[in-house]
Amino acid sequence: MSLISQSKQTDQIFQLIEPAMADKGLEVVRVRILDGDDTILEIFLDRADDRHIDVDDCVSASRAISALLDIEDPIAGHYDLEVSSPGIDRPLTRPKDFERYAGFEARIELEKAKDGQRRFRGLLKGLAEDEVMLEADGKDVLLPLEAIAKAKLILTDELIKNANKQHS
Repeated sequence: MSLISQSKQTDQIFQLIEPAMADKGLEVVRVRILDGDDTILEIFLDRADDRHIDVDDCVSASRAISALLDIEDPIAGHYDLEVSSPGIDRPLTRPKDFERYAGFEARIELEKAKDGQRRFRGLLKGLAEDEVMLEADGKDVLLPLEAIAKAKLILTDELIKNANKQHS
């Protein structure tokens, strides 16, 4: 399951679609409901084999997810389904994301302040048990996974180079 959960409703949708996505060789990175003039169900997927997710993967996943959602109907009323890749400057939602992207810059926001600070930016250094290791402002900081509200990679030249190398 994703580290950062939006609600019981998104947890329910995650539980519903995760097995079908795993059967397709895909991993659910994030499920999010965006309310506004129109409700949007946003689902980010990655390939389990770490290859680049493509349009065909997203189309196939979207069809399977739509069928599951039609049966279970977890969202009342009309909504638009968006299925896509998390992109280069992706959200970090699973413990393995913090390990996989060690060496890259990230922005992390905590639910509650730690030592008077809620927002951190720095170099990811991986995980130590249930804490994210981050080098911020020249010192190492440990941030408990369960305290993280949002985490995202920062778009840098190094991140772009890494993405280009992986997808070429």
